[in-house]
Amino acid sequence: MQTRTRLRTLVPGFPAILIWIAASLCVTTALANEPLQIESQGSLLAGGTTKTESGAFDPLKPFNSDGQSYHGDHVYAFYQTPVNARPLPIVMWHGAGQSSKSWETTADGREGFQNLFLRRRFTTYLIDQPRRGKAGRSMVEATLTPVADDQMWFNQFRIGLWPNYFSGSQFPKGEAALEQFFRSVTPNTGPFDLDVVSDGVAALLQKTGPAILFTHSQAGGPGWMTATKSPNVRAIVAFEPGSSFVFAKDEAPAPIPSAFDTVAPAVVSPEQFKALTRIPILVLYGDNIPDKPVDLPAQDSWRARLEMARAWRDAVNRQGGDVTLVHLPDLGIHGNSHFPFSDLNNVQIAD
Repeated sequence: MQTRTRLRTLVPGFPAILIWIAASLCVTTALANEPLQIESQGSLLAGGTTKTESGAFDPLKPFNSDGQSYHGDHVYAFYQTPVNARPLPIVMWHGAGQSSKSWETTADGREGFQNLFLRRRFTTYLIDQPRRGKAGRSMVEATLTPVADDQMWFNQFRIGLWPNYFSGSQFPKGEAALEQFFRSVTPNTGPFDLDVVSDGVAALLQKTGPAILFTHSQAGGPGWMTATKSPNVRAIVAFEPGSSFVFAKDEAPAPIPSAFDTVAPAVVSPEQFKALTRIPILVLYGDNIPDKPVDLPAQDSWRARLEMARAWRDAVNRQGGDVTLVHLPDLGIHGNSHFPFSDLNNVQIAD
């Protein structure tokens, strides 16, 4: 009860289903130290397409494609169901340059959101979107080039300004943690496609049934799009959405330029947009996002995205939706990077 009262006070309009999630996360030392009790676990693939070449397959010429088929552009999911699981599972969807690893053990070895929510009796599905990680079988050709970019990611994800961390940063520090973080970065095996990835997750939800989506960064836009395609999306928690804010065709705002790129809205029909007004949505952003244009691309990028997120929230709520946007510093929570769910205070974020 105290948790619910606090949330309503700090975040007016905080969606009821998300209060239920948060209230279930009251962490005790005893619970954190108990062994996880998993009733079942497994993995599956969903969605995707198939192509078949003309001709006849000749087993004496196995590398000739004639008559052979090719399966690709599916989504991969690893699931775990705890003992006495709650009714709605959580589907955890990674961002750009990331995979399902984002939700697992943190870079410094602490429990990530996968374990934190399993301990609270939620079934979790950790996914790799089409053309990423374990779903790397792309229907479209791509070239992978090993371009040095570690420092770009360090800055872009607001860990700090290389080689320095932001003052008060909640991102795990030290060479070992940074080594783990850099090695978690993974490429697209085909070009990012909003419809391909959202179709894949919509197909997954046909198998899982109703679920809550947790999205991160690049998955923000595909998460909204999935909700327009599948009635099984019952709520969305979006961590620092960074792409493809979905607007109705007649309400799309002007693109917002930044020193990094230009953030443009994605457009759907009014009927599709209406689906976003039927579910509770919580959007969270971390710290060190400027409120005015700056020259540094990494930080200015997030200024533009937060501005677009606010416009999107207002557009959904004008149509009767239930979107709550939380900028964590406004709640007195400081130092979070682009990864609030794996920062040093990730238990506080979950609470």
